[in-house]
Amino acid sequence: MAKGIILVESRPSSPERDQEYNTWYDDVHLPQLVALDGFVSARRLRPVNGEGPYVAIYEIEGDNLQAILDNMIANAGQLTMSDALQLDPVPIPRLLETTTENDG
Repeated sequence: MAKGIILVESRPSSPERDQEYNTWYDDVHLPQLVALDGFVSARRLRPVNGEGPYVAIYEIEGDNLQAILDNMIANAGQLTMSDALQLDPVPIPRLLETTTENDG
């Protein structure tokens, strides 16, 4: 079984909506995505200096990682979205496959 991540960079639609964006992302969006087949876990990171995008990392496992991403995209219309998320430019999910693990 293959392992990988889907990495997504995103931003709030405006600085004033930062808290609304984070609440939606943490309480609504992450749980909906992790409920999809192939998703194992999710975590979010923010820039330490406040400059740049937030990053979401979704850990995935399955026989076909591309199919997991394709299923996520196919289900996008059923996910609860928020206009606190900046959509110009649209966040692009990046699929990466695990090559090495070291839990050292």
